[in-house]
Amino acid sequence: MITEYDDWDAVAMAAEVAKGAVSPAELLDEALARVAARNPALNAVVLMQEAKARASIAAGLPEGPLRGVPFLIKDLGCEAVDFPSHNGSRLLANTTYGRDSAIFERIRATGVVTFGRTTSPEGGVGPATEAAVYGGPTRNPWNTGRTPGGSSGGSGAAVAARIVPAAHGSDGGGSVRIPASSCGLFGMKPTRARLPDGPYAGEGWAGMAIDGFLTRSVRDTAVLLDACAGADLGAPYWAPPLGAGHVAAIARPPRRMRIALCDTTLTGSAIHADCRTAVHSAARLLESLGHMVEPARPAADTRGMMAAWTKIVGCGTALSVRKALIAKGRDLAPGDIEDVARSAITYAEGISGADYLDAVGKIHAYGREMAAFFADWDILLTATLAEPPAEIGRFAHSGKGYEDYRLGPGMVFDYSPFCAAFNASGQPAVSLPLHWTADGLPLGVHLAAGFGADEDLIALSAEVERAAPWGTRRPVPARP
Repeated sequence: MITEYDDWDAVAMAAEVAKGAVSPAELLDEALARVAARNPALNAVVLMQEAKARASIAAGLPEGPLRGVPFLIKDLGCEAVDFPSHNGSRLLANTTYGRDSAIFERIRATGVVTFGRTTSPEGGVGPATEAAVYGGPTRNPWNTGRTPGGSSGGSGAAVAARIVPAAHGSDGGGSVRIPASSCGLFGMKPTRARLPDGPYAGEGWAGMAIDGFLTRSVRDTAVLLDACAGADLGAPYWAPPLGAGHVAAIARPPRRMRIALCDTTLTGSAIHADCRTAVHSAARLLESLGHMVEPARPAADTRGMMAAWTKIVGCGTALSVRKALIAKGRDLAPGDIEDVARSAITYAEGISGADYLDAVGKIHAYGREMAAFFADWDILLTATLAEPPAEIGRFAHSGKGYEDYRLGPGMVFDYSPFCAAFNASGQPAVSLPLHWTADGLPLGVHLAAGFGADEDLIALSAEVERAAPWGTRRPVPARP
């Protein structure tokens, strides 16, 4: 057992490898031992490829900034030849790939040792991770009766449980930030098109989806983003160029910022008292650091955005199922997909091409509305979720219709009313692990910035981390 493993973030772990204090093989052994000890209670790590990981070490790892660090990739996207995927679905189980995706190539170039995948809900839909293909729900290390979030829930659980110090995720409606909030981690959704989508896609969900990472420290995310940023060959559009980069940004204090405080949802509804407390506590911290914090809320049409988001993702779900069936040369069979995906197909059949394009137009209009708000403000401060992490089963895909699952009372958009706004606008946003409930559940605080202002946002995140460190907090049930 490597006793310091729990205390190292990915950057610190790589430094230990660089000075010869520990080897990549020893770190892989430790990570595998932790999977054996901790994963049975969590069901977060799947499709392990130990032989491939050992072969990568034997072949000589790239001399990247995270050389030798054990790593996991989400079981949705991040296509890789050596890592078959279920993509959260029985229909897509054991999918193989003819070439590596651009994002995986860039992750691999950091020198990490990827040895498996992490669970996701079917189609990446929802704020919980309970896909049938994995034989049961993925559970939160802080309380196994609660969800670690979704859709990057397996990555969140694996990092929170100290199986790995960092893991890949993706975010189309909060899917990095929701697990970050639920698991006490840092998670950032970059500006639209900051990271590559190719060659398997030009964009995800009309540009709303993007890759990302679940990490314990801001600097780990900064290193990974710098390593992976930039469009791939043939990308349909690019993000505004970075300045010196994320790592350089966190090395210097950010400028003093104008921060809008919103302690309700973006439509003015009340949020859970603990979440409101978290927001106000963060506001006081930011004021103590010299930032100006005042109440304000965007006047954008958030309800219209949510309806448009639901149409786009419903059509995307239907398309992915159709393409899978064409590849298999057969019709949909009972048990292939879960109820939410099956309902999404029916829902999408009622959406015309004109309806779809109108939904994309509404998303674009929402981005302009949010951009106007950020003409007066540098940062919007909210909770990440409107409630503490949900109980297992609340957002399972069985017995639910797609539209109600997203828009119904007490369902996804009531529970997560903030995150998708910034997938729609394309703006960068983060969840910071700044608050825990009295019974020990993490609650994230959400910060969003103007389009392209990734470096300002991550610099502010690093300043907050220095002022209120969270790295030593760990879930007791996940310890050996």
